[in-house]
Amino acid sequence: MKIWMATAAFALAAGVALAQGTGSEGYFELYNDTEGNTVVGFYTNDGTGWSDNWIEGVQIAPGESGTAEFVADTGACAQTFQASWLGQDGSEVFDDPISIDICAASNVYLNDNEIYFD
Repeated sequence: MKIWMATAAFALAAGVALAQGTGSEGYFELYNDTEGNTVVGFYTNDGTGWSDNWIEGVQIAPGESGTAEFVADTGACAQTFQASWLGQDGSEVFDDPISIDICAASNVYLNDNEIYFD
């Protein structure tokens, strides 16, 4: 399942209503809720191996988000998801992978010590 990530991330502001979709509608929102970590990688695995980095070249700073959009007509809803962060030396530091129903997810939240979705 290929996912496209918008290159324009936007800052979250309290009290601002944001469009909310679901994976079943073909898109979801990815939030960086960390204090100081920049998201540089977004990978999925449907059981056939890890995908390429869907956000190659895009960085999502703390407090920002981006919209991920499906561009394939078919694919498994059950996925393993893994995020990666910009290391202090410029390297890519991987978080622990988690299971996700990408079709049911409206929002994916990346925190300092956990990743969850609703």
